[in-house]
Amino acid sequence: MKTRLPVIQPDLCCDVPVEPAAISDERRQRVLAVFKALADGTRFDVFRLIAAQPEPICACDIVDRFDVSQPTIAHHLKVLREAGLITVSRQGVWAYYAVEAAGIDLLDSTPDLFAASTGDLALTG
Repeated sequence: MKTRLPVIQPDLCCDVPVEPAAISDERRQRVLAVFKALADGTRFDVFRLIAAQPEPICACDIVDRFDVSQPTIAHHLKVLREAGLITVSRQGVWAYYAVEAAGIDLLDSTPDLFAASTGDLALTG
């Protein structure tokens, strides 16, 4: 365990930093999982392809568009599913992928993660 030493600031050195708005540990972990999933370039492109579709897209149509093997695409799809960004449904032997609405909502709300807490805004305003 690291021990944090107190920071001693000389008088008139710096203003006290504004704290970001508080978030729950659960939301923090979910956002981190989404960012990690999208940090890979191929996964990012796979997600963009799926998100652009008005209807679920067949796995075979995803594999055909990328210069990587089918097992690699399957791995990327699994990571995106586990991050809550896409869903899968099966029709016979085929798997169809669609965007998970909750994943899009999470992405839409991420700018809020970088805002100052409202209590701190009142102090600085």
